Amino acid sequence: MSRGSVVAKRYAKALFQAANDKGLVAETESQLKLVVDVVESSAELRAFLSAPNITLETKKQTLIQAFGAEASPIVLGTINLLIERGREGELASVLAAYLQVAGEALGRADAHVTSSKPLSADEQAKLADKFGALLGKTVRVTNSVNPELLGGLTVRIGDTLYDGSLKGKLERLDKTLQTAAI
Repeated sequence: MSRGSVVAKRYAKALFQAANDKGLVAETESQLKLVVDVVESSAELRAFLSAPNITLETKKQTLIQAFGAEASPIVLGTINLLIERGREGELASVLAAYLQVAGEALGRADAHVTSSKPLSADEQAKLADKFGALLGKTVRVTNSVNPELLGGLTVRIGDTLYDGSLKGKLERLDKTLQTAAI
């Protein structure tokens, strides 16, 4: 585990504990996701946050003005702490770790499904039910499209990859045939 992910997990655990104590786990998740999405989509904002010639107070005040109405004091406090400690670049890692920590505590898992075409809401719900029964958790599905899969889909839940894609099946068949020929 890299040092950055260990640090991000510590911040995420502390944030989760604070949010859980106040009963704001879901709200904190959506607010943190909003902040990360805005920061990740703006090269200017990332440059502003990482600029060494801008004071910490200026950075913190700017973020409070930008997100004060949308983010709770818990989220803003975590972001301020990251800035104070020079870890503003870990914001996306903190979100990923928060999703994992919250998911473990709440019996929830996130499934990242890659398919050759967009999945309908009904197909996503069926996948969530199927993997939820397999894992004994509530599963949330996010879908991305990759036309190179040819057909089928891949599902990543945590560190586990379920490959039901046509491309993956063809690659496994090719390996089997190559080892059988030797």
